[in-house]
Amino acid sequence: MKTFGGKVLFLNKNDINTDEIIPAKYLTEITKEALMPFCLEDLKLEGFDRKRDLPGKGVVISGSNFGCGSSREHAPWALEVNGINVVIAESFARIFRQNMFNGGMLAIELPAQEIKKIFEKYGKSGASVKVDLDKFVLTVEGGGPDESFPFKIDPFDAELVKSGGWLEYADKKY
Repeated sequence: MKTFGGKVLFLNKNDINTDEIIPAKYLTEITKEALMPFCLEDLKLEGFDRKRDLPGKGVVISGSNFGCGSSREHAPWALEVNGINVVIAESFARIFRQNMFNGGMLAIELPAQEIKKIFEKYGKSGASVKVDLDKFVLTVEGGGPDESFPFKIDPFDAELVKSGGWLEYADKKY
């Protein structure tokens, strides 16, 4: 099983939609690699520069309704090819969340007060996150004492993620 976590890209915004994650004009691309340079191209967020802020990150922490918009699986692909394997948010658009699990990536929901606490305590510190998928706990490091947060994920979705995604899961089971 791969390791989940890494340095955090803090995106303090609700309703980040799939067009902001990967603009529709790139949906004709057929490889994940072709999407790489365009990830978060249309995200408008004060102080955010994708060319400066995205490289080297493994985790996104954001507000509510992450991945809303159309049901394209290109959005998780664009994150994945840029090294993001975990998105932590207050809530997700249902199809986006399932596309994350189907691709072997983690979509973790935390209550609003915990997301706020993480932003306040770690948002300016160059924080990192480690995820223990067996214990359903994530740990935020940097900017002071480490802090752990339990999370819930459906057991089947956890198996999809642990397997590396739907195709890998099906190869093992069928």
